[in-house]
Amino acid sequence: MTSLAVTMKGQVTLKRDLLQHLGIKPGERIDFDKLPGGELRVKAARPTGTIDNFIGRHAGKVKKPLTIEEMNEIAASGWAGDE
Repeated sequence: MTSLAVTMKGQVTLKRDLLQHLGIKPGERIDFDKLPGGELRVKAARPTGTIDNFIGRHAGKVKKPLTIEEMNEIAASGWAGDE
């Protein structure tokens, strides 16, 4: 078990090995869940995207609209790992 010191401001700095274990990189966020008995659950905050972010990220990259059949083929190959 790792123990950390609390600063006068009430802050704690997580050590690099703990951050690596969580898969946290600089600039990313961490979620804390309060559990009974004064315990905390710490986990990497995984951002949830919106459809607007998705559309904005891919805007202008598709030359022509895809048919439903083409979309189904792409989705099927992605699930099969044929990327």
